[in-house]
Amino acid sequence: MLGKTANGLYWMFRYLERSENTARLMAAGQRIALTRSHADDEWASVLETTATLGPYRARHGEVTRDNAIHWMLCDRDNASSVLAVVESARNNARLVRTALTREVWESVNESWMILRNLLSQRVGERELPAVLTVIRNRSAHVRGAFAGTMLRNDIYNFARLGTFIERADNTARLLDVKSYVLLPSAHAVGSSLDNVQWETILRSVSAEGAYRMTYGQDVRARNIAQFLILDRRMPRSLAFSVGKLVDNFGFLADAYGTLPPSGKKAAALQTGFASASVDGLLDSGLHEFVQGFLRDIADLGAQAEVDYRFYD
Repeated sequence: MLGKTANGLYWMFRYLERSENTARLMAAGQRIALTRSHADDEWASVLETTATLGPYRARHGEVTRDNAIHWMLCDRDNASSVLAVVESARNNARLVRTALTREVWESVNESWMILRNLLSQRVGERELPAVLTVIRNRSAHVRGAFAGTMLRNDIYNFARLGTFIERADNTARLLDVKSYVLLPSAHAVGSSLDNVQWETILRSVSAEGAYRMTYGQDVRARNIAQFLILDRRMPRSLAFSVGKLVDNFGFLADAYGTLPPSGKKAAALQTGFASASVDGLLDSGLHEFVQGFLRDIADLGAQAEVDYRFYD
């Protein structure tokens, strides 16, 4: 496969995953903001999680609910807004049109047209839940068309690399920004959490129901960390995402006859998770662990671009 085609597939699905992650995070942020006396603080936290707080402040200054919502949904100055990343996904889909089934291309194109119209003007707080539901549903629509119609070949695997690198990055950022909720003090390890903000963590990855199926109603810092970092059954956990990356690098190795450095980096990450314990991670520092993981996953993505000659 041409490197440019692999690049288009990889980034198409990174952008689609980013649009959904942003919508999930905004939905959780809005719910939590409604319970707080200083609601704008929660929107600042959401911006920090998406790594756009600095650019936002440079453009708008003080964080307000309405400006934060507009920034994350459709502000043209924000390259990571939902509108911007869906447009980028569509542009990449056009570049690799011949590598996609008709159903996938039509789903992406339809999603772009629907969201372009939906986000053509500012979205108020009252309309926000419905708008975020549409964004999530459009991402699911593309994912369903992709899963149901694409041949499991190198095209499929490059798309999956983009999906799970983006997903791992998003979950890690969420854990880092919200680590003060997981561990507000050393005494929090093993204790019940009564801070309503724990919901942000689980809602943002659609994990409330799955968490309760696993741990019941007892919300504990240790259990949340275990679930979102090391549980390989949880489809948005770090361990699950890395496991999928290892699988897809392996399939690409079978197709091309060699496992490149990026695939070896993914395997090393998986080995680290297999030998890790949540207690060890918490004792050594959740923030330090997550920061190291973010560096590793960014390095892995950059190495994949070199290994597969994305820009040749």
